[in-house]
Amino acid sequence: MSTDSTSRPLCPMHHIAFPESGPPRPGTLATGTPVWLVTRYAEVRQVLMDPRFDRRSLKAEDAPPLLVVPNLLDTPDGLLNQDGPAHQRLRGTVQRAFTPRAIARWRPWVASVVESLLDDFARRPQPADIIEGFTRPLPVSVISRLMGLDHADWDRIRDWADHALSGGAHTADEVGTAMLEFGVFCADLVAERRKDPGDDLVSGLVAAGDGLGIDERQLVILVLGLVVAGHETTMTALGNIVVHLLTDGREAWPRLAEDEDTAATAVENLLRTVPLSEGRVLPGLIRRAVEDVELGGVTIPAGAVVAVQINSANRDPEVFPPGPPDLFTPPSVPTVVFGAGPHHCLGAWLARLELGLALHRLAARFPGLRAEFTPETIEWREGQMTRSPRRLPISW
Repeated sequence: MSTDSTSRPLCPMHHIAFPESGPPRPGTLATGTPVWLVTRYAEVRQVLMDPRFDRRSLKAEDAPPLLVVPNLLDTPDGLLNQDGPAHQRLRGTVQRAFTPRAIARWRPWVASVVESLLDDFARRPQPADIIEGFTRPLPVSVISRLMGLDHADWDRIRDWADHALSGGAHTADEVGTAMLEFGVFCADLVAERRKDPGDDLVSGLVAAGDGLGIDERQLVILVLGLVVAGHETTMTALGNIVVHLLTDGREAWPRLAEDEDTAATAVENLLRTVPLSEGRVLPGLIRRAVEDVELGGVTIPAGAVVAVQINSANRDPEVFPPGPPDLFTPPSVPTVVFGAGPHHCLGAWLARLELGLALHRLAARFPGLRAEFTPETIEWREGQMTRSPRRLPISW
């Protein structure tokens, strides 16, 4: 979706309407590929967890096109497009670094990054842009430290990442050129850490990958994917959440300052109701039936493409109370914000940690934080798989 000078402004992400929950029904991708659209919580979880719906067959010779312009998610050798033992073997090279226990050990230094950024932000003249001063640099700083990329050219990396997850803002040639450059950067990084390993995630991945005999190309793609995913989605989520909290959700601000556990509960509800993307079907949430499967009273034939709409599932009235959520009451069941099953998001616990600490410390430091923007004046970052504000002026 885009606007021109005569069209109405885009609405904040928490106002986006999604398909209503219901039985699987026919739909169509932007490529013209027919799909079965799955919107109810139970069936979304089934598709994501049932091995009869897989990713690998989406790369078969007879598979229909999923993307108008290919991007990182379309890479056949990538982690997302593997299934079964091949997927587990590749995922195993990185999974241990992102367990809840491992993430808990990172809490002190993530908190120190948050505090340092807020110290710097507090010294800015008002109104100040919270995107430039906090929500964008926070996940970049965390993934930089985690992967040993403190001295990397992050302006260049962000440009590559924009191309890697392009949703139509770039041509196929532009995406191909950017991905080639990004791949060379990651290949050099892998070679460097193999020669001179350090105490960072890339060094650990190289050691684990070499020990398991992981293909070099797959290792490079895995590193590339972690660089992108390690900052892109958290940055997007935090920016959109700030829009909600400083407009329609302002009454929740004081409670976020109470303690980290309170903020962590709010994060679960905010992620459920403030989406990253609009109504489009995200490529990573598409599967293909490898045999006939009954799903929600509908028979999905072998070979059919199935697209799950997690935003609809996270609002399924049979599972979640309708209307605005009580941010401080834990969801009664696990949400599908981070997916489910074998491809459940590796970085889910890191994202939760960053978002919880960010919102708690921000609310505690700036109890009077107020928007110097309105929903109509927000300039949006478009053309990606996700949408987020480019800048948000605020005062305190």
